[in-house]
Amino acid sequence: MNTTAYNRPKQPEQVRRALLEAAVALAEEQGLGGITVQAVADRAGVTKGGLFHHFANKQALIDAVFDFMLEQMEAVLDRLMADDAEQGCFTRAYVISTFECCDMALSGQALSISMVTDPALRRRWRDWVDARLARHADTDSDPRLNVVRLAADGYWFARVLHDGDPGPETPEALQARLIAMTREG
Repeated sequence: MNTTAYNRPKQPEQVRRALLEAAVALAEEQGLGGITVQAVADRAGVTKGGLFHHFANKQALIDAVFDFMLEQMEAVLDRLMADDAEQGCFTRAYVISTFECCDMALSGQALSISMVTDPALRRRWRDWVDARLARHADTDSDPRLNVVRLAADGYWFARVLHDGDPGPETPEALQARLIAMTREG
């Protein structure tokens, strides 16, 4: 009889994080279809019951993975903005995070791309962007900064569509050009 499940100390936050990381890894490897309850539980080393203790169903797990990705992006943005309070600071952080996190975004592209077809995820992304823009309205409401953010989104989307190769300009050169545009007046 296996008694490790009974003797193992309860660490709910670690188990929850392991489940989220397992779901992200499966999405990277197999797309959203790879996120099954059994596959995530197996990958995280927990039972299906353990998964259901943290997430009521598969949709709740996918929602949590989306939130997890947004939290990671929030942390990067906040880190980048910590020393920048000038006009366009949010947009600069957004551009830098798009380029810095592009490999992470590409690895999580199954979930990110699902925003295109899933109205609920699309609405959650839009609400998140709108909240950040409202928070930074004093520094980032200029329409030209919106163009820069849209260009950064286009860069990310081009990387996804072209298997990591967005075009002839180097990512560093394009990022520098977009950052320079945030400082133009």
